[in-house]
Amino acid sequence: MGRASRASGAMRWDLGGRELEALAAEAERFRGESLWQDAWRRLKANRTAWWSLLFLALFGGAALLAPLLPIPSPVHLDLQLEPQPPVPPWELFGESGFEPEYWELSFLDEVLVDLRVAIFGEWQTGPWLGTDGKGRDILSRIVWGSRTSILVALAAALCSLAIGVTYGALAGYLGGRVDNLMMRVVDILYSIPFIFLVIFLITVVNEYRTELEDGYGIDRETVFYVVIGAVYWLTMARVVRGQVLSLRNSEFIEAARVLGASTARILFTHLVPNVLSIVIVYLTLTIPAVMLFEAFLSFLGLGIEPPKVSWGLLAVDGSEMVNPVRIYWWLVVFPAGAMGATLLALNLLGDGLRDALDPKLRGKD
Repeated sequence: MGRASRASGAMRWDLGGRELEALAAEAERFRGESLWQDAWRRLKANRTAWWSLLFLALFGGAALLAPLLPIPSPVHLDLQLEPQPPVPPWELFGESGFEPEYWELSFLDEVLVDLRVAIFGEWQTGPWLGTDGKGRDILSRIVWGSRTSILVALAAALCSLAIGVTYGALAGYLGGRVDNLMMRVVDILYSIPFIFLVIFLITVVNEYRTELEDGYGIDRETVFYVVIGAVYWLTMARVVRGQVLSLRNSEFIEAARVLGASTARILFTHLVPNVLSIVIVYLTLTIPAVMLFEAFLSFLGLGIEPPKVSWGLLAVDGSEMVNPVRIYWWLVVFPAGAMGATLLALNLLGDGLRDALDPKLRGKD
């Protein structure tokens, strides 16, 4: 046991090795957590959000590594009279005859395709989800279509994130007439229907697509990403502006002003990190909306163009094969199921992140 002694009028404890170890273990057990550590712990405790995150990680990994997977080419044609129904893996697990037919791929994708040929050769999976009227494999088209849709959603969401956070934080911090003017601009843009604006911009871009590609190296798909992102930043700006208004007169902001910090430093070093939790939650809810919007535009013929594939183009193919005589259900059920499962997982993850990052619940299990 430790013993107490007096030195210079103060009580002093002499502790043995066991007592020190016990105190260190108790201190370790009650060690404090940061906001992100506490949020991560509570996110893992939320089984629905955690399994949604795992599903999205696996699905996103499969989409990212689509050129490496031993699946048929999504554009390889095998013309036949009608679509072929799904074949279970235990009846036809795989077959030879892989043809590396793709659209113009990036350098990294070409490397992955070459690696896929080196590993698997001509072997490919069977038509586990069936084929469409042109003999194209549905499983392959779903995987490659999810790749395109996810890339569009991420690019557009990051574009809206950059514009919305900067605009909203600046408006909230400056306040006064500047804030009022900036928010009136947002109100004006809100009054314009998004669909008409996007259709107009894409139509204008189509008129000058040759000049953009030859002169600036900007293809139609890149413009499509930017256009969608440029119309989804308005709500993000309002959310960030409201949070910044509640923080602009806080003590740590006043201390930064007194120390001579610039407006940019206060915004991006002190204010934006403190609203990042709200931004992340809203971002997870924006991505599903962007994915649905991309599918809708592709369905109208204004989005991704063949031979590339997206979930919107899969919806077009499925709708063309639905007729009163016979319904080829696999052309509708499997693409819709993949898209619905992804959107559901994103929304469940957004709800879980909202609960995990709520400061009122911090420290509670």
